[in-house]
Amino acid sequence: MDALDLLLHPIRLRIVHVMSDSGTHTTSQVCTRLPDVPKTTVYRHVGLLVEGGVLEVADEQRVHGAVERHYRLRRERYAVDQQAAEAMSLEDHRRGFTAAMAAMIGEFGSYLDRDGADPATDGVGYRQGVLWLSREELAEVAEGMRRVYAARAGNGPAPGRAPYLVSAVFFPTATHRP
Repeated sequence: MDALDLLLHPIRLRIVHVMSDSGTHTTSQVCTRLPDVPKTTVYRHVGLLVEGGVLEVADEQRVHGAVERHYRLRRERYAVDQQAAEAMSLEDHRRGFTAAMAAMIGEFGSYLDRDGADPATDGVGYRQGVLWLSREELAEVAEGMRRVYAARAGNGPAPGRAPYLVSAVFFPTATHRP
């Protein structure tokens, strides 16, 4: 399976989100974090991510006669880089966007289904707006957002911190063609 096919799938994207906290996780722990996904599905997709080199086995232990594997995300393998994005067809972009939105909907549903979900207190936001930008201005906005993300990218779990899924989507609206 090529890298695009591997990563452009909503369940695999959600597994990558779970694994992105810089720690190691067993498949059982991933299942706990994705309660709406059948366990057999999680196990199958973890296997595909390992096969594709996105996840690697960090440790193995014998537990009650079975081997328990701890997986970690291979950071250099889990993103579609600029070169790969430029090589994507329009249909690949459609699939990628659909997978990303499906993963986000799944994550949001899991959040709302958990005990104590409180969107107002948790700072949940999903606002949209239109900005009129030149290509240079768009590059400036994207770079500014990249700097904001980079400043917090090294954060790990700590008291008072919760993982937030942040998504930025930029595309020209269909109502205006330059």
